[in-house]
Amino acid sequence: MVKVGDRVRFLNATGGGVVSKIVNREMVMVTDDDGFDVPTLARECVVVDSGENRPSGNASSPSDPTKEKKIEDVVPETEDDDYEPGEETKEGETLNVFLAYIPQDPKKLSVTDYDCYLVNDSNYYLGYNVASGNGSMFISRAAGFIQPNTKLLLEEIKKDQLNDLEFLRVQLMPFKQKKAYKVKPAYDAQVKINPVKFYKLHSFTENDYFDEDAMLFPIVKNDGLVEREVSAEAVSEILKNKETKLPAKVSVSSKPKQEIVEIDLHIEQLLDNTTGMSNGDMLQYQVDKFHEVMTQYAKCKGQKIVFIHGKGDGVLRKEILQQLKLKYATCYVQDASFLEYGYGATMVTIK
Repeated sequence: MVKVGDRVRFLNATGGGVVSKIVNREMVMVTDDDGFDVPTLARECVVVDSGENRPSGNASSPSDPTKEKKIEDVVPETEDDDYEPGEETKEGETLNVFLAYIPQDPKKLSVTDYDCYLVNDSNYYLGYNVASGNGSMFISRAAGFIQPNTKLLLEEIKKDQLNDLEFLRVQLMPFKQKKAYKVKPAYDAQVKINPVKFYKLHSFTENDYFDEDAMLFPIVKNDGLVEREVSAEAVSEILKNKETKLPAKVSVSSKPKQEIVEIDLHIEQLLDNTTGMSNGDMLQYQVDKFHEVMTQYAKCKGQKIVFIHGKGDGVLRKEILQQLKLKYATCYVQDASFLEYGYGATMVTIK
């Protein structure tokens, strides 16, 4: 007889909170004292303070037992009520859960958006909550329920949101409906994702769950919690060092046969003296240098050229990308390696 607004404690686990949502006949969402929404079986909740004791717009007397509703009375009908999970498998009794990311345009990793899926490879329903944060405070990105042996699109990730995925928290509550089952524990995983992986084509591989290549992050594997961590601190330190120690200017004509040609377009690397030049003049000089290099290597099929333009306010980078789109549309364009050049370089492959 748990209702929205009731303060509850968990029967078989420490903690509790306030019931914020009735999800279905068996599950409720409990918001704990830290603000996290925890999917919980209703029968695992013990009411310690009824929400009826708090002011509300309901004129019914809380002491009138005829007005008291059971969970079944307050739960809305959902499509899950008619869902038939199909034949269970022996392997499905072991829980395997993944987060999956698929580029919408694999040929343009430098600019494409991504689809994020939750993959439930088991015979169990899962209550889930996926949140992002800074390691101590989190904001829920997606929460709800996923049916057995299915994959569910959670959200679309924009390119400029990739850094938000660096710290993720994934909470899972496995259960079955209308049948006996072996109880699984609730899972609470904190995952660190290196955003650089989204810019590397080899990060997306063939898999059993999608027709497209995908980047999979296991959350639960063979019933065991997987703590998948990539040191974000180490990556940040590397990027910081690369940003402050830019590669020296390379002469375009001196190394035409090197595997990757590096061209530093910072104006101080191109000119010894910029006295009397306006910002527009300097930008034009940088763009002219870009065209000079592209012309020199126009017939070198497969040649990779890294143009180092820095972050700044992005004016030079936008102009370079615009010129590539207008005049060099056949070339393959992507962000250069973050670990090698920081966030301020573009790689062009001559086609």
